[in-house]
Amino acid sequence: MENKNQLNSNEIACDNCGAKLIFKPGTESLTCEFCGAQNNIKIDQTKQKEAHKEIDLLEFISNKQDVSNEYTIQTVNCTTCGAKTSVDANVVSDSCSFCATPFVNTQAHDVRLIKPQGLLPFNINAKEGHEAFKNWIKKLWWAPNKLKKYAKLNEKLQGIYVPYWTFDADTSTNYSGARGEHYYETERYTDSDGKSQSREVQKTRWYNVSGRVSRFFDDVLVMASESLPQKYADKLEPWDLNNLVPYDPKFMSGFRSEAYQIDLESGLEVSKQKMEIVIKQDIRSDIGGDEQQINSFNTNHSNIKFKHILLPIWISAYRYQDKVYRFMINGRTGKVSGERPYSWIKITLAVLAGIAVGGTIYYFTEMQQ
Repeated sequence: MENKNQLNSNEIACDNCGAKLIFKPGTESLTCEFCGAQNNIKIDQTKQKEAHKEIDLLEFISNKQDVSNEYTIQTVNCTTCGAKTSVDANVVSDSCSFCATPFVNTQAHDVRLIKPQGLLPFNINAKEGHEAFKNWIKKLWWAPNKLKKYAKLNEKLQGIYVPYWTFDADTSTNYSGARGEHYYETERYTDSDGKSQSREVQKTRWYNVSGRVSRFFDDVLVMASESLPQKYADKLEPWDLNNLVPYDPKFMSGFRSEAYQIDLESGLEVSKQKMEIVIKQDIRSDIGGDEQQINSFNTNHSNIKFKHILLPIWISAYRYQDKVYRFMINGRTGKVSGERPYSWIKITLAVLAGIAVGGTIYYFTEMQQ
């Protein structure tokens, strides 16, 4: 039976002095904040395959009563952004990692979830995250000057394990459409001087086509959080999923984790949308020709399998003029992505300067003619 207290809190006690142990990014050890002792995290090699094991979706759904794949965590629902973040029992008050909204622990409650099979431990530490944040801020040429000053004074990074689903599937797609092949005809016309000229005009001849394409999809990644903008989170990819380790709260000590908001069935639908983009590319390639039209297609998904995993992201939530902007760092690679405000004064001045330069060039060009 799992230790419920351990699952409800990411804190691990030091064997030497009893103080809190914190996972040290880039290592496989926990460090004591008080005495400095380091405790290695032993990865059970017999369970290593479990982190990569693909679970058959139909079999899992048919065995929903099996609680061995579930666990309980204590979370707080953010009233502003809706994030479901894990919280330690001894924390009286804190703020949301995603939007900085304050909360108190009396708002926490237990939730029963599908247990993650594996996770990618943090490889980038907070100091490296701060440097990435500063470098990113410096490159925001069109950001308001006050933002850069604010970010330097009030930067705050929170390491959080974000829930993801991965999906595998065999797909077979029947389609109908049309293949366009270009050909050219000579066209005669009269130019502005009244002279007769000729030119080659491109035209397209269309042929009705139909066919079938097949593709196996492996580890289609779906973020199971609604707390981060999808388009920015996608820019943190790729992730080194081949380095997944079995789920172990020790890797999460000192960090927060978010409970998934997009459930398994909804995640599957998102994965199918991602697959569809690739399938359409396959159809166009199969149609061939110079142009392609897809009139209809129908995809059959079979042998669907999934994993539930946690991926490490450093997050900075900051406010500027009553709006929340988020900055994210891939906790493995240091790759950055984020939202930012724009200074319309700077942009307007740049546009006016461009117009002025263009006008000057035009003036001198006209003077030389």
